[in-house]
Amino acid sequence: MEGVMMRSPTATAVTVRRPDGTMVTKLTPFVPLKQKHPWMGKPFVRGIINMGTMLYYGMNTLEDSTKMLGMLDEEPTKFEKWLAAKLGKGVDRIVMAFAIILAVILSVALFIALPAGVESLLRSAGMSTVGYTLIGGLIKILLLVGYMIFCGFVPDVRRTFQYHGAEHKSVYCHESSLPLTPENARTFSRLHPRCGTAFLLIVFLISIFLFLVLNVLVPIGNFFLRFLFHLAMLPIVAGISYEVLMGLAHSGSKTACILRWPGMQMQRLTTREPDEKMLECAIVSVNVVLNGIPEHARRTPEGWAVFNDYRESEPGYVPPADSGTETEEPDHGSAGPEDTSEP
Repeated sequence: MEGVMMRSPTATAVTVRRPDGTMVTKLTPFVPLKQKHPWMGKPFVRGIINMGTMLYYGMNTLEDSTKMLGMLDEEPTKFEKWLAAKLGKGVDRIVMAFAIILAVILSVALFIALPAGVESLLRSAGMSTVGYTLIGGLIKILLLVGYMIFCGFVPDVRRTFQYHGAEHKSVYCHESSLPLTPENARTFSRLHPRCGTAFLLIVFLISIFLFLVLNVLVPIGNFFLRFLFHLAMLPIVAGISYEVLMGLAHSGSKTACILRWPGMQMQRLTTREPDEKMLECAIVSVNVVLNGIPEHARRTPEGWAVFNDYRESEPGYVPPADSGTETEEPDHGSAGPEDTSEP
């Protein structure tokens, strides 16, 4: 929310733009799971692990950003207080848990249960295995595209899509070994081959092919069994899709470019052209996740770094002699700029 999260092999950095114009960054080091458990880094297995960890990091980042913006400091409603008292947990934890559960239920209902139900009906009507499998897969893709288009009309989400574009542009700039500046980052495309949007499309396309083969080998007519079968196959599809995505992303061949083109175009739905302030947030996240928080950076009581300018996050930056290093009190302002109700 109002910022960008960057992840390196050993840390994550979340940078948000506060209403007062400052940028606040939280750096969280971590040890990769594949270092703790080498089997988690094996081909196909790593895709399944990556899907789970990205969901975890995504929800944690959302919670962190709301805290950094001061949104969770707002007075809870009477119902929220009652719920927290009954469950013995903080309101923010309850709301986040509810959001995760609701998101999982809606995702399973839309992208697994609904297509599986349509396939069962078409099979009962006498349609061929190839026919109902392709139609079921097409429904998944149409639902995904429709959902992304719908989200793009929501002002708050559209602003998030702009930050998504800033993320891609700054990563491209770093990978091109150019100085990380808004001017340089702006020249790059907002479409990146390793984006999660491309991963989703690959997941859906591979699931169509995989279920086509399995439906021929193991025909299942009952809706409930078909639903459970699709659900059980999700980790396998994710593992295969991850390997395909990485292979296409790191290949410069003409064939790879053609195969990753559809996924790249899907990103036009989930990214927008960012403004300069958004690019600055992304650049700060890149600098901090690669080089750590500079020693001169001001800190909030929570330990977050505060930057007035993206250059302050650059390695080797020397602050003016009269600049202070006092700790800043936390900002409890609104969630975003005055002209938006924020994502």
